[in-house]
Amino acid sequence: MTITVREQPVDSERQSVSIVAADAALPRPVLLLCAIACGLAVAGITYAQPMLDVIADEFRIDHASAGIIVTAAQVGYALGLIFIVPLGDVLNRRRLILGQSMLATLALLAVALAPSPTVLIAGMAGVGSLAVVIQVIVAYAAMRAAHAERGRAVGLVTSGVVGGILLARTGTGMLADLSGWRTVFMASAAATLVVAALLFCVLPREERQHEPTPYVGLVGSLLHLIKSESILRDRAIMALLVFAAYTSLVTPLVLPLSAPPHSLSHAAIGVFGLSGLAGMLGATIAGQRSDRGYGRRVTAQSLSIMLAAWLPISFLPVSFWSLVLGILAMDFGLQSVHVANQSVIYRIRPDAQSRIAAAYMLFYSIGCGSGAVASTFAYAHAGWLGVCFLGASFSTCAIAYWVMIRRARCRPIA
Repeated sequence: MTITVREQPVDSERQSVSIVAADAALPRPVLLLCAIACGLAVAGITYAQPMLDVIADEFRIDHASAGIIVTAAQVGYALGLIFIVPLGDVLNRRRLILGQSMLATLALLAVALAPSPTVLIAGMAGVGSLAVVIQVIVAYAAMRAAHAERGRAVGLVTSGVVGGILLARTGTGMLADLSGWRTVFMASAAATLVVAALLFCVLPREERQHEPTPYVGLVGSLLHLIKSESILRDRAIMALLVFAAYTSLVTPLVLPLSAPPHSLSHAAIGVFGLSGLAGMLGATIAGQRSDRGYGRRVTAQSLSIMLAAWLPISFLPVSFWSLVLGILAMDFGLQSVHVANQSVIYRIRPDAQSRIAAAYMLFYSIGCGSGAVASTFAYAHAGWLGVCFLGASFSTCAIAYWVMIRRARCRPIA
């Protein structure tokens, strides 16, 4: 395999060295299968959101504390980012992807068969920790893509993540109404097993040579990357804030929609998930524009869209259409920022892409977990307007941070 080292501008400001495997690009059908695998992984930690009320009721968990179910998955995700994803820089990524997929099947089954809240929460933490296969897959696709196509490859695989969220919102509600929430996790386990078998058949085998690296040093290097790479650090903090805003919306959403006077079924609530198609569109467009050098512009515009989305969302008590409009805008803005972030950070250190992904997504996980806990608490004590104020505050902080780092001319900003 021929390895070429090339100098490329990053967002018209920074020169970055990219290592491109000239003959290793994944075919589009394989990228699509990787996108499906990512979608199933993210769905596993998202299923609980539209079913939060019925799961909490079955296990007699107070609605004000129901966010702990979602947070357990995010805590597991954070642990997986720290202790599993860095292995992608020293181990065979193909084997790592397949191993995580098989273990995820078992974790999903544990949730589906959970006899108590303790087993449920432990199972959700397991599902979350293994869902970091997403980052291994994204780094794998980015590594094999040519520099000029990296944004498109990341955007395509990330669209699978959006599709998984969409599946979790729509199909979950319908299936839960028909046969209960446990069936959702059983079906997900079966689908994950099938996709793992397909990945085994189509993922190219890779021969990677590495210098021996102590595991402790490998994990510890995450902190060094965050300290030393300002672009990674800035984009990671942006991820924390925007995903905290997003989770503040989706986690408690089922509570006002399923309660009087709306009293919607889970299938009806799932229809709102169709607005996630805007996120898939946003991911694709953001990837293409980032490849053309418009990453900054994409970020600024998308942050503004996310903040503006909270206005129509706040009208939920009087208008469903207003909510749909707000979710459309929120999904589009979120995925645009997310893809723009990833298209930039994967150009920083080609030799450490898995650890770059882990460091970035660790902040994402903290944001998601914080938003989940804070939003259910806000809803219990201040209603839907309290949730909107919380989410808008996260969005405002994201814009303020972006403006601050843009004005900091003492260091390069992606």
